[in-house]
Amino acid sequence: MAGRERLIAASDQVVERGKGVRFTVDAANGDWLPAFAVRYRGAVYAYVNRCAHVSLELDWNEGEFFDITGLYLLCATHGAAYFPDSGKCAAGPCKGGGLHPLETAEHDGNIYLIEQKDIFDDQ
Repeated sequence: MAGRERLIAASDQVVERGKGVRFTVDAANGDWLPAFAVRYRGAVYAYVNRCAHVSLELDWNEGEFFDITGLYLLCATHGAAYFPDSGKCAAGPCKGGGLHPLETAEHDGNIYLIEQKDIFDDQ
């Protein structure tokens, strides 16, 4: 069963390989987790903003997730690189790990998070 939709941003705020939009999601333990959405090859992808290598946020400046080429999401702290369309580790110290994906929907000029119950049990 699909979750309920929660507005993240207007579609035009998430530009191709540009600055991402930050938001929060609820964790299983009742806390919140930082998250982000980016656009890559026309589609919107969203992830929990937590590096698989070390539990730190990725962006080097708020909303800056892409590397200089616009091909990878990059952890500013240790250089772990992730594929934007899967969140899987592309290179660096993430060693086969990946970002935790979040389900989104885009319609009527907006991007929505499909809210899921119990995103993380292991903070």
